Amino acid sequence: MLNELKCLLIKPSVYHHSYSHVVCDDTVLDEFSILCWNVHKNNDTFSFGNYIEEFSKRKPVDFFIFQEADFKHDVELNIPDLTFNAAANLEKGSSFYGVLTASKCKTMYSETFLSHGKELIFGPRKSLLLTKHSFKDGLPLWILNLHAINFRENRHYYKEIDKIIEIIDDYDGAMIIAGDFNSWNKNRMKFLHTKMENLNFTHVPFSKRDKVKSFMKNHLDFIFYRGVELLEYSIERNHNLSDHHPLFAKFKR
Repeated sequence: MLNELKCLLIKPSVYHHSYSHVVCDDTVLDEFSILCWNVHKNNDTFSFGNYIEEFSKRKPVDFFIFQEADFKHDVELNIPDLTFNAAANLEKGSSFYGVLTASKCKTMYSETFLSHGKELIFGPRKSLLLTKHSFKDGLPLWILNLHAINFRENRHYYKEIDKIIEIIDDYDGAMIIAGDFNSWNKNRMKFLHTKMENLNFTHVPFSKRDKVKSFMKNHLDFIFYRGVELLEYSIERNHNLSDHHPLFAKFKR
C-alpha cells in the first residue's frame, strides 16, 4: 500500500497536456452548455464513456470541465470528437491526473497553474487550467477549471483563492469558473462567495436537495459565471462513477 502511494505521488514530468481533434468548431455557440464533474479518475473507462454518450443524447454538452481526470498527452479521450487541454498535478506510469477541459470548439489560448501550497505539506499541489475560446464576433469566453486545495488550514485556502483572483483579475467579459472548491466549512464558503461576488460572478443556484457533493452541509462543487445568462441547470445522480455528481448548466450570451 505504501509503495502504491509513493508511486501515485509523482511530480508530473509534463504539466500542460493537450489533444486537438482533426475536426472541431472554430467558435462557441451563443447558447452553450457545460458539464462540471470531479470524475474521481474514472473517465478513462468503458462505463464512463457509455454514460457520457447517453447523457449527451438527452442534454448536449459543449464543454466538459473535469477534476481528477485521467489523461495522456496528445491522446484522444474516450469521449470522441473533442479537443482538450489539461493541467496535471500527478503522474503514474503513462497516465497523468489533474483538471481537464474538453470542448467541441477550438481553444485559442490555454495556461496551467499550480497551487502555491501542497496537500498535507508533503503531498501534491493542486492544478488549475485557464482556457480561452471565441464567440463568432471574436469576443472571448474564458473558462477557469480548478480543484482547490483541501487538507490545509483555512489561511492556506484563503491564499489559494486569492491566487485564483489574481489569475482572472486582468480578464474582462464572459467567464465561467467551475470545479471542486473544497469549501467544506462556513469560513471557506463565506470567503469564496465574497471574493466571487466582488468580481461580479454569480453561482448556479443548486440547492441542498440537489445533492451536490457536500461536507457538513457545505457544497464543494460550484459553477460561477459572469457576462452570460443562465438558461437551465440540473444535477445527475444515477451514475455510480464518482463520489461527486455531475453539474450541468446551459448559458446564453
